[in-house]
Amino acid sequence: MQPNLKETILIVDDVPTNIKLLVDLLDESGLNIAVAKSGEIALEKVHKVAPDLILLDVMMPGIDGFETCQRLKADPRTREIPIIFMTALSEPVDKVKGLQLGAVDYVTKPIHQEEVLARINVHLELRRTRLQLIQEEKLASLGQLVAGLAHEINNPVNFIHGNLAYVRRYSHQLLEAVKLYESQCSTPTAEIQAFSEQIDLSFIQIDLPKLLASIESGTCRIQELVRSLRIFSRLDEADYKAVNLHDGIESALMLLSSRLQAKPPHPGITVTRDYAQLPLVECYAGELNQVFMNLLTNAIDAIEDKLNHWTTTQHPDLLDYLPNIALQTAVTADQKHVAIRIADNGIGMSETVQQRLFDPFFTTKTIGRGTGLGLAIVHQIVVEKHRGALRVKSTPEQGTELIVSIPR
Repeated sequence: MQPNLKETILIVDDVPTNIKLLVDLLDESGLNIAVAKSGEIALEKVHKVAPDLILLDVMMPGIDGFETCQRLKADPRTREIPIIFMTALSEPVDKVKGLQLGAVDYVTKPIHQEEVLARINVHLELRRTRLQLIQEEKLASLGQLVAGLAHEINNPVNFIHGNLAYVRRYSHQLLEAVKLYESQCSTPTAEIQAFSEQIDLSFIQIDLPKLLASIESGTCRIQELVRSLRIFSRLDEADYKAVNLHDGIESALMLLSSRLQAKPPHPGITVTRDYAQLPLVECYAGELNQVFMNLLTNAIDAIEDKLNHWTTTQHPDLLDYLPNIALQTAVTADQKHVAIRIADNGIGMSETVQQRLFDPFFTTKTIGRGTGLGLAIVHQIVVEKHRGALRVKSTPEQGTELIVSIPR
């Protein structure tokens, strides 16, 4: 398998001829390359370039390869980066030492080009697979957790909501009884008068119906959230079956609703919908819901990035900016696909970023905000699993449009 265009190799070697040989070889293979000519420089550069794999020479002046490896494996930020040692040492004890320190492989000097490239490809593929499995396991665990929470929340909420009708009726009857008493007894006793003033009976008569309406509105909101959680997780719909895609989109929006609200000094994000009359679409519903969630999350992130950037730079158009996500669905002209368009007026992307958008582990987000797997998984679900298509169009500072096409 050919390496991914975005993957970066850090070469750590103090011999210029070795560096040139490796740079020429890896450059032809479409890999990004960074170079460090000592262990000390490597320990600094690794945080700047975030390599996907390190080729590390053992014999170097200063910090040798073994100590460099030990330090990298002791740092939580770098311990998961695979390290391949390059060495002229042929004794088994030296190779064992390197493997015990956490290296994944060895290549022996003088370097054989086909061998080193084959080993790099194998370990890059292993890393991709491992990280993708971790991400998929997290998504599966999240689905189970969400479904469990939805079930646990639903029962007591239904109990409350079901009894609200009786509470509303009983309170109305009690308030009517109080009104009837007041109309029949225009001069209540001093004790009743004092107690009525103490509890502010007139206020209760006005406020109690409002409180009950507020409780009913709240329980309805919780029921909507529970429904969205159930639709989103769809553990009962792991099989290929016909579903309403609009339900999945709306469930994702419901779960993201807190991120759409205004956060002063920034305005809220409006969502405009232009939904066509879609047929039920046969698909893996839970996985497509994850696609909608990832794409909507990215749209919100792009808008927030634009707001933050324009606020920092005091952009002249900031006060007039109205954040918006536009959703549109349609059956394609050939009647063979359903298209879902998600467009935002956020920060946008350069042509270079767009070319690498669906590469595994590629991300423009800051550390902690993204793994770089979100859109790679979107691509896998839409293109590979559903035999659909993804199209992206973006302009820096103007926004991004993504169109998902799924066969009917």
